[in-house]
Amino acid sequence: MARLVLVGLPGVGKTTLASALAAHWGCDALDTDDVIAESTGMSTARYLREQGEAAFRQREIEALRRALESDAVVATGAGVVTTRAARELLEREVTLWLDCDDETLLSRVREGDRPLLGDDHRHALGVMRTQREAWYRSSARLRVDASGTADEVLGRVLQEIERVSP
Repeated sequence: MARLVLVGLPGVGKTTLASALAAHWGCDALDTDDVIAESTGMSTARYLREQGEAAFRQREIEALRRALESDAVVATGAGVVTTRAARELLEREVTLWLDCDDETLLSRVREGDRPLLGDDHRHALGVMRTQREAWYRSSARLRVDASGTADEVLGRVLQEIERVSP
C-alpha cells in the first residue's frame, strides 16, 4: 500500500512533491508515467501519440496498480481520474489533490512534452479542470494549495497530513 498518492492537473508539481515527501519520510517515490515508460520502452508522450489515449489509460491503470503495491509516495498522471477503475483504486488510498491557479500551472507547463495540452495550453487546462475537478474531489481525502515553491508546498502538505492524522 502506498504511503500517499498525489493527483492533480498537469504542472501542479506531483512528481516534484513525491520526491520531496519520499526524501522526508525515507521511502521511494514512484511516478506512474515512469512505470508506463519502463513497461513500454518509450516516453508517455510518445506512447500517447502512437497508441492513443484509450490504450494509454489502460496502461495507466496497470501502472497505478503496480505503484500502489509499494511503500512509496506515488505521483500519478493528471488524467488518472478519468477512468472509473483508477478512481476506485484511488478511493482506497490516502490520496491528496494538489491544486493551484491556472496562471501558475501555465507557467509550469511551458517546458516538456505534453501532447494532451495541444497548442493552446490555457484552453486545454481550463477544459481539463472543468472535466476532472469533481473526480479529483471525490478521489482525494485531502486538497492542498500547490502554489509557491516546492518547500512551501511540502510544508503545507505535511501540515495537512498532521492535521488529519489520528
